[in-house]
Amino acid sequence: MRRIEQTKIPVTIDKDNVLRITSEQADLLGLLTQDKSNWKLVRERDGLINHSVEVMWLEWNEEGTFKDKHDKPAVGRSLIMSPFNQFFTWQTTAITEIVASSGDSSYLKFNTRNSTYELFKL
Repeated sequence: MRRIEQTKIPVTIDKDNVLRITSEQADLLGLLTQDKSNWKLVRERDGLINHSVEVMWLEWNEEGTFKDKHDKPAVGRSLIMSPFNQFFTWQTTAITEIVASSGDSSYLKFNTRNSTYELFKL
């Protein structure tokens, strides 16, 4: 039997319960460093906080498959937080209502099928 070694990446959990890796580890993995986050997402029911360098809005077909990606939120779209690969930070279910937003896109409060979120541009 062939033995496969698996690389272990040390992580820490900060005061907001966000997993953190060192910038050296992020560089080795080809990820953007976590100290450069531009967005903060807060889930209302439990205060869960996620940070991201970039955000993108995904649009879905009627059968629930991917249709398109967008720079702006809208009802029916899901928020996905970077990095935009199989290791993405967070994805919401589709927006059912936009509750509040700032004119400069620095703040958004929205409901999904199962949560209420606030998104802040840092």
